[in-house]
Amino acid sequence: MLGAWLTRGLVMAVVHAAAMTLLAKWSVFHPTGQTLLTSLTIAVLVGVAALWSAVDGWRGVPDRGRAWFIAALVAGVVSGILYVIGRAIFVDQTGTAELRAALTGGAAFSALLILLPAGLGLFVGSRIRRPSASAEDDTDEPADTDDSSDDEGSHSGELELPPSPVPRPSPKPSPVSRPAPARARRRPTVAGRSPAPRNR
Repeated sequence: MLGAWLTRGLVMAVVHAAAMTLLAKWSVFHPTGQTLLTSLTIAVLVGVAALWSAVDGWRGVPDRGRAWFIAALVAGVVSGILYVIGRAIFVDQTGTAELRAALTGGAAFSALLILLPAGLGLFVGSRIRRPSASAEDDTDEPADTDDSSDDEGSHSGELELPPSPVPRPSPKPSPVSRPAPARARRRPTVAGRSPAPRNR
């Protein structure tokens, strides 16, 4: 916030002071031909404020309205001081007597030349749609179609692989299915008698 209004206020103050000093210098050599140059100078000052504020509105600078309001007040006062200094150096060596008029009527006129076109520029700039937002919207649309195509089926050019078979656990061998040598061979017994020992 501090950098926003300070930068805009100082830049606009320098621009206004330079323009008024140029008009004062022109009036010395051409006292009767000031109408065209005055109109062009005012148009340039209005255009600078309107264009800069429109860019701020288009970019969505936070708290831009307050920044331009404070910048207009600061620029009015600072431009009056710079105008007196510039006129004293480059035009007719004006003294501090002109400072009072520059800080009252001159400062108010400069503030209005900044505040009114800045308000118009902020209004117009905020209504202009940024191209980045439209580009993001365009990129979102094909993404939705890809998702719908994934639900319906696979994309063209992709290889469909069958699902891998699930490995089945091998069955445990039962005691009955054991091989014959592994089983103990028993001789039939007679009731009341123990089996005879096997000849080895």
